[in-house]
Amino acid sequence: MEEDVVGTIGNIGSMTGKDGVSAGGIELSGPTKGRYVEPRKEVSTPTRLTKFLCLDDFEISAQRKLPRQIFGYYAGAAETNQSREANRALFKQYAFVPRVLVNVSERSQRKSLFGHVYDAPFGIAPMGLAGLSTFNGDVVLAQSGASENIPAIASATSLAPLERIADEGQSRWFQSYLPGEDARIEAMVDRVESAGFEHFILTADVPVAANRENNVRAGFSIPLTPSLRLAWDGLTHSRWLLKTWFATYYKYGVPHFENMDAFRGPPILSRNVVRAIGARDQLAWRHVSLIRKRWKKTLIIKGILAPEDARLAREHGADGIIVSNHGGRQLDGAASALHVLSEIKHMTGDFTVMVDGGFRRGSDVLKALALGADFVFLGRPFMFAAAAAGLEGVRHAIQLLKAEIDRDMAMLGLHDVNEISGDFIKRI
Repeated sequence: MEEDVVGTIGNIGSMTGKDGVSAGGIELSGPTKGRYVEPRKEVSTPTRLTKFLCLDDFEISAQRKLPRQIFGYYAGAAETNQSREANRALFKQYAFVPRVLVNVSERSQRKSLFGHVYDAPFGIAPMGLAGLSTFNGDVVLAQSGASENIPAIASATSLAPLERIADEGQSRWFQSYLPGEDARIEAMVDRVESAGFEHFILTADVPVAANRENNVRAGFSIPLTPSLRLAWDGLTHSRWLLKTWFATYYKYGVPHFENMDAFRGPPILSRNVVRAIGARDQLAWRHVSLIRKRWKKTLIIKGILAPEDARLAREHGADGIIVSNHGGRQLDGAASALHVLSEIKHMTGDFTVMVDGGFRRGSDVLKALALGADFVFLGRPFMFAAAAAGLEGVRHAIQLLKAEIDRDMAMLGLHDVNEISGDFIKRI
């Protein structure tokens, strides 16, 4: 068994009071006398993970470990990648305005969302075909979120049944792609409810399939088409072939699209995949009302960019929205979430507004919160972490991001992540 070592994830060990007394779960003396301070957790990092210092490091490892087609599907976006690249670039247009000489020895990044208090202001976004990143990848992502007390959203295009993700992974968030067909919508809502999920996310920005030229160039297609190129990439990535593909086939058979409908979908090698998707271009606001009548728990609309659509989501009974351009994977040239976030929050007031797209650093998360987001979701980095090191990799990625947020909060002069506001940020 590998020897564990204490990682160097920032200064998150002990805290020291003004008089030099360690605040390792004791009462402080001096001006802070009588105040009990919880000790910060020391994060023990397995030796093999110490090379991963930030989320970007996982992508490098994932590219090496995954077949070209699979990595290309995860990393790519639509057409020219304009929106994907803009998502990252936009963070550089905002600078922090920190406050100094603030006693920040006590800090909390815990965040309340729909009645649950999470240990961080971020979660794991839904990602399709996670079961190809590592064995049981959909469950791995859910388990990682549960173990670190952050939300993990199960995807409609996951390769594990949503019932198993809820049971083994303890996920309570499910994201759905729905056609504009009442009977199929009602049946799917009933299935999600029966599985024990508490949050239903309707993705609204996929009326048709995107033009993903990158997938074609990488040799990826849905359905997966057997070819000499695909076989060669599998053979040259023998660890993935044995521990992911064959391990999945041995235990569960050929992977299927398990959650696109109320019944099991076609296998990923089937030519019926496109037909099974249904008439998504007929999905309309009346269907949101239909879901709202049937679904009694939290309803969220994902893929909102227009402030007017945010208003309509609230009017049709949604409890919140995720402002998103789908990671640049749908409409190339669509605005980044940060472009419209403040305007949407201003229009919707106390409505819950979450965001995703391009987040890689703790500073990115804090910038979005300063602009009005209530919560942040990240996708690709956690998928890459799963490909690089499985469950331990995803947990390590979450811990890295938590540590960055904690450190940045201290340097911003924040005791509590809920204190951040537009006063801490400036567009440059």
